[in-house]
Formats: sequence, C-alpha cells, structure tokens
Amino acid sequence: MATRNLTVSLPEELVRKAKIIAAERDTSVSALLAELVEGLTSGEARFDTAWRDEVALMRSGSGLQVGDVTWSRDELHER
Repeated sequence: MATRNLTVSLPEELVRKAKIIAAERDTSVSALLAELVEGLTSGEARFDTAWRDEVALMRSGSGLQVGDVTWSRDELHER
C-alpha cells in the first residue's frame, strides 16, 4: 500500500509518551498512529455491517413465537 506523509500536531507530553511506547514495541510513532487509525476505520466498517445485519433480522423476524397473550397490561402492572 502506498503511504502519504501527514503533519500532525500533538501536545509534547503525548509525543513523549508515544515515543516511549513505540520504543518498547520496537516500532515508530508513525506506525503506532497508522495502527490506531486502521483500527478505528475498520471498526467503523464492522459496526456498520453488523448494524445492517441486525436491522435486516429485525425486519424479517426471527420466527420465534411466545404463544398467545393471556394477560392484559393492567394485570401485569397491578400492585
């Protein structure tokens, strides 16, 4: 995949912490950011797909049936 340079402004303390994490993982801050953005974008796509699937399932129904309703709302809420 082709890469493209991007300028990002972050607080100094955050950059310092990111450099420490990157060093511990034997990678770069750029790679950490790329991994984070990839996770965010793929997570969004997975959520959208799951949401569409759930809506389709709700519209089609599950085929489950509880049975005849033999009570009234008032009976259920009697005190």
